[in-house]
Amino acid sequence: MTELEAKSKIAELSEELRTYNYNYYVLSKSLISDYDFDIKLKELEKLEEEFPHLKTPDSPTQRVGGEPTKDFKTVVHKYPMLSLSNSYSEQDILDFDQRVRKVIGDNVEYVCELKYDGVAIGLTYKNGILTQAVTRGDGTQGDDVTNNVKTINSIPLKLRGNYPDELEIRGEVFFPLKEFKRINDERQENGLQIFANPRNSASGTLKMQDPKEVAARKLDCFLYYFPEIRNDITTHYDAMKYADSLGFKISKNTALCKNTKEIFEFINDWDIGRNNLDFEIDGIVIKVNDLEMQESLGFTAKSPRWAIAYKFKALRVETKLEDVGFQVGRTGAVTPVAYLSPVLLAGTTVKRASLHNADIIQNLDLHFNDLVYVEKGGEIIPKIVGVNTSARNENAEQVRFITNCPECGSPLQRKDGEAAHYCTNTDNCPPQIKGKLEHFISRKAMNIDSLGEGKIEMLFDSKLVNNISDLYKLDYDSIFGLEKVIISENDGKNKKISFREKTVENILNGIEQSKKLGFEKVLFALGIRHVGETVAKKLSKHFINVDNLAKASIEQLVAVEDIGDKIAESIIEWFADSRHREIIEELKSSGLNFEIEEGDIESSNKLDNKSFVVSGIFENISRNDLKKLIESNGGRNVGSISSKTDYVVAGKNMGPAKLEKAQSLDIPIISEDEFMKMLS
Repeated sequence: MTELEAKSKIAELSEELRTYNYNYYVLSKSLISDYDFDIKLKELEKLEEEFPHLKTPDSPTQRVGGEPTKDFKTVVHKYPMLSLSNSYSEQDILDFDQRVRKVIGDNVEYVCELKYDGVAIGLTYKNGILTQAVTRGDGTQGDDVTNNVKTINSIPLKLRGNYPDELEIRGEVFFPLKEFKRINDERQENGLQIFANPRNSASGTLKMQDPKEVAARKLDCFLYYFPEIRNDITTHYDAMKYADSLGFKISKNTALCKNTKEIFEFINDWDIGRNNLDFEIDGIVIKVNDLEMQESLGFTAKSPRWAIAYKFKALRVETKLEDVGFQVGRTGAVTPVAYLSPVLLAGTTVKRASLHNADIIQNLDLHFNDLVYVEKGGEIIPKIVGVNTSARNENAEQVRFITNCPECGSPLQRKDGEAAHYCTNTDNCPPQIKGKLEHFISRKAMNIDSLGEGKIEMLFDSKLVNNISDLYKLDYDSIFGLEKVIISENDGKNKKISFREKTVENILNGIEQSKKLGFEKVLFALGIRHVGETVAKKLSKHFINVDNLAKASIEQLVAVEDIGDKIAESIIEWFADSRHREIIEELKSSGLNFEIEEGDIESSNKLDNKSFVVSGIFENISRNDLKKLIESNGGRNVGSISSKTDYVVAGKNMGPAKLEKAQSLDIPIISEDEFMKMLS
């Protein structure tokens, strides 16, 4: 393909993909299947790799995230990002209305909008291209998070329609509740602390160093304000219609109100309606619609005089704390759970609430039979936020965190810097064993979908499976005929699980199929604490096989991108246990993959046109694996040192003749760790 043809094709694909993105993320209309979209995106990526100088800042390929950012540059806002005055009562709204009418007269119209509970953001476009995204910060200056914001699909990288040379628009980045729940479910499954609420999680996500991680969290954004607008637009309502024409995601849940009665109707409707949204709102924003009137009203030092926010009261109920239980997860983390007298909250009956950890119990000063206040954190997770101490019985017993595992009786341990307590009996505590087995067979791990929670419990209770390697010792005769009656959680009726012929065949076939999965899946499935799906992928690609990983030092582990001390310590601790090493050997014997296959080694052009001589014995990777890495990243392996050699990768016992020749030719001699850093 010629450069001219490539330029034309890149422009055509880019415009197509922008149109599909806009329709899907802004208009909620799907014009193309996910598969077909991905095919077009890959075609564009390939063309941009072949002709890198034709890649533009607004290319749809930029959605996947740019290079990691260690420091976020501070940017001074062209116009201060002020906050709104908050109100909590109808009287506050009536007073606001009177102040407005006193300045501009009775001929006033208001726009009512939802108040999103997210992170304020300012977007700047030059010649229609997104050039900067800045957080509110202190209102005067904020952080430049442009690379991360580019991963949000509802934010256009290139504007549509009639746009000026330069434009700034402001809005709110938020976590859709469906995505928030998905991520919390994954974190819980991986034994990680769950996020407390969508707003703080959105804020933390925007400040992550790796845009690829931000992209995976699928944030969203509504835009709602121009600090400066074209002269021919006279109302805020028309300004939002103009924003819509440029391709911005604008909420349709707005209303024009002529008086406070209509404002209160809007507020009351959404106080109920907010329970049906897939994002959090914490109130309603009321703005004077006419832009000239806004200018006449002006600003205080902190907020505009032409707008006010009405804050909803938190959805809170009072109920009785009947008991506190303690649940053990697959990582051994012990979570306290409050059992409550059933109470209706936000349309659902709440019977339980998480107490998270010992510190929460202590801070609440909980006693049994207390009347407690319960709210829904992020409209998802019920939580106890306070206690009605005036109603407490003076003889009430204080709730205390347990010191031993409720399942196996082993002592609990709390590590420095961690909030959770852990059962120390990692390989013999029944809930931990069953949890590890359930994690191992889960869809994102070994994907043995013919097994499930109920069947795993049956195999464990029957003493057929006590660790993950036992799954590969099962045969037809050992499991055929197993039966168990369980009580269905849905309707309370008895339900029988039977291992009949077809069931057994499906289970054994699923176990056999799992042997075909790659090393990164197996590593994730092992259930090493803090090693989630993404971390497992990075570790497997860095160390190539499990033997290299098992003998890696903490320094070598933290040299891997996104691996910190906590993850490194957890990996070293896990491999130090002889029982875990035995399980790996048994799984190897069963045919599972503990090595990246040659075709799966991550490729790049980082070592393009560089020649390497590999010499000596290496601690964490074999010479063959090291050579595979060189070739897969664009480098060349050469057998002897010459003036054309770029690097010598030296291990222990490097030949003295090679060492002397490399030094005489002034060729850089690098260690195994230094080579790995070149790839990172």
